[in-house]
Amino acid sequence: MKTKVLMVCLGNICRSPLAEGILKSKVDASKVFVDSAGTGHWHVGNPPDPRSIGVAKKNGLNISNQKGRQFNSQDFSMFDYIFVMDNSNYDNVVKLAQSEKDKTKVQLILDELFPGENVDVPDPYYGGNQGFDQVYQMLDKACEKIVNRL
Repeated sequence: MKTKVLMVCLGNICRSPLAEGILKSKVDASKVFVDSAGTGHWHVGNPPDPRSIGVAKKNGLNISNQKGRQFNSQDFSMFDYIFVMDNSNYDNVVKLAQSEKDKTKVQLILDELFPGENVDVPDPYYGGNQGFDQVYQMLDKACEKIVNRL
């Protein structure tokens, strides 16, 4: 049976599509399914932010075919692991949990690098390209740790 991993951010156009693309590039697709979603509905059906597509491409990944979707309570039964990008995403996702078991699936992705410190992946949306480079590096390191755990 495949392990299923979901990456979640606010709009599903900057951070979570990068996290999805990075993790997909590091796992065996026959064993691990990776997807992403946003807690908000604004970008449903849209491709990732051009700056996310650009930083992914610069690092040898193509995420341009991804389409934004909104996180929903059914995702708890679909996915084994739900990695959120920041504390606000965590709160929004956990609000939709229907059991303690659901809640145990949710964790901040940077807990992989900074256990128990509640570190957010900064949202690069309102910044320049440099923010996207920084986010890529953070997510790449975190995804390396996730791969070792899977």
